[in-house]
Amino acid sequence: MSCTILFPLLLLLFTSATLSEVQQKEKEVQAKKTEHLTIEESSALLASEYKVAFAASLGPGGNVGPFTTDITLVYKEVFVNEGRAYNSATGIFTAPVNGVYYFAFSGHNYSSKPMGLSLYKNGKLMITVYNHPQGARYETASNSISLTLEKGDQVYMRLYANTWVVDSENDHTTFTGHLLFFSLKALLNS
Repeated sequence: MSCTILFPLLLLLFTSATLSEVQQKEKEVQAKKTEHLTIEESSALLASEYKVAFAASLGPGGNVGPFTTDITLVYKEVFVNEGRAYNSATGIFTAPVNGVYYFAFSGHNYSSKPMGLSLYKNGKLMITVYNHPQGARYETASNSISLTLEKGDQVYMRLYANTWVVDSENDHTTFTGHLLFFSLKALLNS
């Protein structure tokens, strides 16, 4: 009877020891695989960790402007803010990682007055749209750009002095952006 009980216990112990050895070997093999990844493979693996995308509109607030000086627009109606890089209190997007980002914006106005919008990177003008007064009709203008950003770079929209934009519940005046890809070399060097 003691052999009948002892044998299954020994078999259980042997199986447990073998399973933990197999699991350990699998971990070692996986570690070796990740050591030999190319930069592209490592980038793809890490890309899943860096999800950055935002989309926002001015929201149903009516007219913004005109002001006597250029102002930074604050888009308060946030649809998505993956990675929390867009600040809806300041209107500023701050790059969380080095990489190439895509930005787009649109402006809507009643064309009895001009509309002028510009996208800035760290205080430098990148791209613009401008609608001249054309009478009594609504108009929309848009633009987009891809930018190489370093971690901490800031991107934001400015409304030109003496111009205005309009928004409503239809969200015509928008600012969006997302990370296209990031620089693994820069990430490794930081």
